[in-house]
Amino acid sequence: MKTAGRNVAARDSMGRLGPLWSIFFRFGPPRWSQYVVTNWGGQRLVIAVPYLWLLVFFLIPFLIVLYISFAGPADEQSKLPYAPVITWVAEGGTQIKLLFTSYSYLIHDPLYVSAWGYSIKLAAVSTLFCLLVGYPMAYAISRSTPTMRNIFLMLVILPFWTSFLLRVYAWIGLLKANGVINNTLMWLGIIDTPIGMMNTTFAVYIGIVYSYLPFMILPLYSNLEKHDNTLLEAANDLGAGPIRSFLRITLPLSKDGIVAGSLLVFIPAVGEYVIPTLLGRTDQLMIATLLYNEFDRNRQWPTACAVAIAMLLVLIVPIMIFQHFQNKELKAGRK
Repeated sequence: MKTAGRNVAARDSMGRLGPLWSIFFRFGPPRWSQYVVTNWGGQRLVIAVPYLWLLVFFLIPFLIVLYISFAGPADEQSKLPYAPVITWVAEGGTQIKLLFTSYSYLIHDPLYVSAWGYSIKLAAVSTLFCLLVGYPMAYAISRSTPTMRNIFLMLVILPFWTSFLLRVYAWIGLLKANGVINNTLMWLGIIDTPIGMMNTTFAVYIGIVYSYLPFMILPLYSNLEKHDNTLLEAANDLGAGPIRSFLRITLPLSKDGIVAGSLLVFIPAVGEYVIPTLLGRTDQLMIATLLYNEFDRNRQWPTACAVAIAMLLVLIVPIMIFQHFQNKELKAGRK
C-alpha cells in the first residue's frame, strides 16, 4: 500500500511539474521520482527559482566587482583595465595581492566626499518633498469611493506607461529659458526676464520628486486603506478634533507606510544618474556620475568597483529597514 501511494504521488507530482520533469522521471537515475517528490516537491522547488536567480544575477556579479575593487591599476601591456589580484608564480603557487587604494579615494579625495554628501542630501530632501506631496494624495485616495479610488490609482500609475527618459526630457522643455514655464510667466507679465531653472539643484528636485512620487503614494495608500475608521469616530465622540485625531491616530498607524515609501524613494535617488545628468548642475557631480566616469571614460575599474561596493554598503542599512517594515506589513495583512 505504501509503495502504491508513493507511485501515485510521483505521478501526480510529475503532472504538476510539466513535460520537462516527465523526461527526468522516466529516464533519470534510479528512485529519481521518489527523490524529487520527497525533497524538491512543492514549496522547495518554487523557492529554488528565485534563489538561483539571485545567485546568477546578484551574488556572482557582486563577487566579481568585489574582486576588481581590490585590484591595482593596469600595466601598459595588460589587456584588462586592472591588474589581477591572484597571479600564478613560477613555482606553481599563487600570489594574492589585495590593494585598498581604491577605497582610500572614497574617504580622502574631496571629489568623492563632495559627491557622496551631495547625493545623500539630494536623496533625503527629495524624499521629504515626496512625503509632503504624496501623503495627502494617498490619504485622499484611501478615503474616496471605490470607483474614484480606481481612477485615482490609475492616474498615479499612468506616467509609468511613458518612457522614463521621455518624461525627463519633457521637463527640459518646461524648465529651460525659452520653455513653457518662462514663456507663460512672461506672457502674463509676472516676470520680465527668464528665470534660470535648468542645470540647477531645483531642477533635479523637480525631476526626482515627479519621477519617484508614485513610489511614495502606493505604499502609503496600501497602509492607509487598511485603517479602521471606527477609531476616528471614537476619537470624535470623545471630543478630539480632526487635526488631533490625525496626529494621535492616523499618523502613528501609517508609520510603516511612511518608512516603506521613504526608502523606496531614497534608495534609488542616491544612485540616480539620468535626472542629474540632464537637469542638474555641471559643477557638482553625484556619485552615480562619478561611477560612470570611472568605468567608461577614465577606465579606472578598481576605483569604480570600490564606489559600487561602497554604495551597496551605504544602502544596505535602509534596505534592511525596508525589509523589516515590509515583513510587518505582510504579517499585519495576514491577521
